[in-house]
Amino acid sequence: MAGSRLRRLGGRAAGWLRRVTVWQALFGVVVAATSSTSRGSHWTSTSAPRHLGTSAYDFGLILLAPFYWLWPSAGVLFFSQSLMLGLGALPVFMFARKHLHEFMALLLAIVYLLHPAIAFTNRENFHPDSFLPFLVGMAIYAALDRKWRMYWVFIVLSLMVKEDVLLVVLPLGVWVAFARDRRRGVATVLATLLATLVGMFLVMKSLIGVPTRNVWRIPFGGPTGLLREIIERPGNVIEYLRSDDRPFYLWQMTFPVAFVFLRRPSLAAVSVLVLGSNIVSNFVYQYRIQYHYSAIAVPAIVMGSVYAIEMMQPRWQRWSTGLAVGAAVWSCLMWGILPIGRLITPVADQPLGRPVPGYWHRDHPRAIDARELFAEIPVAASVSAYHSLTAHLAHREQIYQFPNPFRVVLYGPDDTLEAARACIPAANDLQYVMLKADLDADQQIDWDMVKVDFTEAARNESFVVYRRSGDRVQCQLLDGSPFWQLVDTGA
Repeated sequence: MAGSRLRRLGGRAAGWLRRVTVWQALFGVVVAATSSTSRGSHWTSTSAPRHLGTSAYDFGLILLAPFYWLWPSAGVLFFSQSLMLGLGALPVFMFARKHLHEFMALLLAIVYLLHPAIAFTNRENFHPDSFLPFLVGMAIYAALDRKWRMYWVFIVLSLMVKEDVLLVVLPLGVWVAFARDRRRGVATVLATLLATLVGMFLVMKSLIGVPTRNVWRIPFGGPTGLLREIIERPGNVIEYLRSDDRPFYLWQMTFPVAFVFLRRPSLAAVSVLVLGSNIVSNFVYQYRIQYHYSAIAVPAIVMGSVYAIEMMQPRWQRWSTGLAVGAAVWSCLMWGILPIGRLITPVADQPLGRPVPGYWHRDHPRAIDARELFAEIPVAASVSAYHSLTAHLAHREQIYQFPNPFRVVLYGPDDTLEAARACIPAANDLQYVMLKADLDADQQIDWDMVKVDFTEAARNESFVVYRRSGDRVQCQLLDGSPFWQLVDTGA
């Protein structure tokens, strides 16, 4: 059976390359897409495809599809994320062990793991960026030790993850050209530019009509506006870069290694473009260490610190390693979410450091209530569900985040359908809806529009499952309107 699926997967590779769909914010979206791919369908999702078509491509996640054959669970994605983020310490350890000392290598690998951006990325939903610290770190390690076959393997894998990996791979190519091998460095730069152009102008443009929809994140009206502001009113740009704690973000990203990379800064400078793009952006998540945009900068910062320590005298190597460890522990206590304060002060009522974010364990009453009602929905049925439930219901052909498909929200290549309050024709045949027992006001308005066609099938204290029992409210294309709209036919 696995062999036939593999052949079917290979037979549809061209289709995936033409229709490869991407995702970003909602975990249920990528679960649905991965589950769909594991069944031999195109890399797509019905959950909330605006995110699938506006932010980034990700060929690399296709490789996760076979694991769904063995473990058809959303946990596959979370496990792979944690695994890849943890493996990011491996290139740090490997390089430091070879050029320093094994114990120092262990400490410097811990410095990487304690960096707040790594732990926050692990907790912030699921993002393909979580693969990059390991992949980019291994590419840096291979370049440092001139292991060129390994280098190209990890460069290619990195370029498969997202097109904006250019922000770190391109400067890595520049560093390789000046510090290791000019020919290979230039080849890296050219390959990165080519991969980015293909990703933006071939893949993304074919999906959403434009190479990217993130130009709005560039302040002062986009690239030309920013350039004009720099030339005509540089003071405004300086004030902008000083605003909203952007300098503090740079401090948070670089202090966890005690700035030891400044002794030999060229390798750490590989992260300059990604850090610069983050602080220039007017999208607040990019310059907050709590979000996944920062993780890609960590490998070069930490590996650059090891690279700097390598050239020091043995005495200063020990001191610098100790400083980096101390800064990493302090940073984790002040800004991170790893519970190391409990290890340092195990008997304290209030352990050192910031509180660790809470979460719902699988035995939380609401989690138990959700699982109880999942069993009421047939495995092949089409479903619209409350957003936090979609990942657990995603192993089916049609799964929507409510109020989709009845009213478009975060769906499609742009916000045109949402602004028009359009519906999706699939609303006419949707079989089940699963919502919270206590709906928010906006959700209640949406539900009131269609509830006449659904009958309560099961309920508990937390959630309600509804089953279609009528077809009075229809999604129709009215005369003269470019958008499908819900219509109460009165039938």
